[in-house]
Amino acid sequence: MDTLQSLRDTGFASILRRLSSFCQTHNIATLEMQDFYVSARNHTTIKTSRFHFEVEIFNTLVDMQLTKYWDQFSETSTQLLEYMSALSPCDSFSQFDKSKLLKLAKFYKYDFDDSDLIDVEGQLVIFYHPYIKDERFTTLKGISELSRLMVSTGKHQSYPLVYKLLNLDLILSVATASVERCFSKMKLLKTDLHSKIGDKFLNKALLCYVETEALVKVDNEKVMEQFQKMSALR
Repeated sequence: MDTLQSLRDTGFASILRRLSSFCQTHNIATLEMQDFYVSARNHTTIKTSRFHFEVEIFNTLVDMQLTKYWDQFSETSTQLLEYMSALSPCDSFSQFDKSKLLKLAKFYKYDFDDSDLIDVEGQLVIFYHPYIKDERFTTLKGISELSRLMVSTGKHQSYPLVYKLLNLDLILSVATASVERCFSKMKLLKTDLHSKIGDKFLNKALLCYVETEALVKVDNEKVMEQFQKMSALR
C-alpha cells in the first residue's frame, strides 16, 4: 500500500522524465505539458495536458488499485501483515521492530497473557543481537527458514515465546489465504439463483469448491454406492 501511495505522490514526475528522455532519443514529438489539453475531438479545454494525464488518468488508475487493496484487506489484516514483517530475518533482521511484535502478540490474547507479554518483551530485547553476526542467520530468506533453523540449533528453547510468535506468523499467512479463497469461491457459488440456499447445504457445496484437490482422490463409484445405500426419499 505504501508503495502505491508513493507512486501516486511522486511516480508521475519520474515516469514523465523517462518518457521525455526516450522521446528525445528517438526524435518523437511530445506535448507541452503546460499547454491546454486538446481532446480527441480537437476541442481545446481549460485544463493543462499535465493535469489531464497526471490527475485524470494516472492518479485515477492508482486510486482504483488502492481501493481494490482496501476492499481486499481490512485494517486489522493490514496491521497483522505489517507486524509480521517485523520478524523477518532478511537483510540481517533489518525490519526487526520490537514494538510491532509486541502489538502482534496482543492480538493473540489466548496465547499471550499479561505475564507472557512481559516475558516476550524481555526475550525480544536480546533475541536478534546474537544472530546479526551469525552467517547461518544472516542469509535466511524468510520466517519459515528462521523457524527451521531455530529448531535445528535449539534456539527455540532459549526463546520459547518468540518461537511461539514465529509459529503464529506462519499460521496466519496460511489462514488468511484460506479465508480469502473461501470467500472467492462463495461468490461463485451463492449467485442470485442460489440466494435462498441453506447454511447446511451451502457448507457442503462450498467444501466441494474449496477442497478440490482432496476430492480428486475420491472414487466416483464409491460415492454412487453410498447414495444407493441411502433410504429413498418420500
